[in-house]
Amino acid sequence: MFPIRDHNPSGRVPYITYALMALNIGIFLCYLPILSDDQALYAFYNAYALVPARIEAGQGYYGLGTSMFLHGGWMHLAGNMLFLYIYGDNIEDEMGHVPYLLFYLAAGIAAGLTQVAFEPSSRVPMVGASGAIAGVMGAYLLLFPKAKVDVLIIFIVFFRIFPLPAWILLALWFGMQFLGGIGSDPNAGGVAYWAHAGGFVAGVLGAIPVWLKRGGVGFWRRTDGHPPHPDATYPALRASGIPKVKRK
Repeated sequence: MFPIRDHNPSGRVPYITYALMALNIGIFLCYLPILSDDQALYAFYNAYALVPARIEAGQGYYGLGTSMFLHGGWMHLAGNMLFLYIYGDNIEDEMGHVPYLLFYLAAGIAAGLTQVAFEPSSRVPMVGASGAIAGVMGAYLLLFPKAKVDVLIIFIVFFRIFPLPAWILLALWFGMQFLGGIGSDPNAGGVAYWAHAGGFVAGVLGAIPVWLKRGGVGFWRRTDGHPPHPDATYPALRASGIPKVKRK
């Protein structure tokens, strides 16, 4: 189950969101040749990723910034860019280009610091824009809780797209990160659940001034919890071409 699009395109071109996507993709392509070389890749990550144990020792603080522009593979990159594309444009539209960029970077740093706080002894390099994007998702939850997001649900050979309110999807996602963090092994690698949860909370908190400036609860009443733009319309999915066999 994962989101594929929302129903609320932004009112202006999201230059920063597009630039962040281009930067992440461009950097990934630059070190793509060493992805199959485990030794070279580890050396690269060890130099530029976020290593909590190193931060705890008072070293490698630059990793808080550099790590959020690195990814572990094609699927990691594609998933993050999809989430940024879905949620980023509306937040950039509401905050403005430069404030949105600063918000994004601050959320990414907060996500990294959260991972360090909960797993300070971990020597596993952490990479990915997930923490910063989680901040964008947190802001989306506060500003546009009723915005419709299309979710693709795949179960073996069955698939269906359902529009869901953003608050359901985002609350479910946050709950999964929190529970995943509780059961995670700091030295086993895998998903940086605490970074995701920390970035999400930082995003909610960082968006509060914008929400209050727009009128707080009054903003929700005026917009009904949606971005203040006309909804997008998408063509209906075609019915399946698989013939139905009647029972005899």
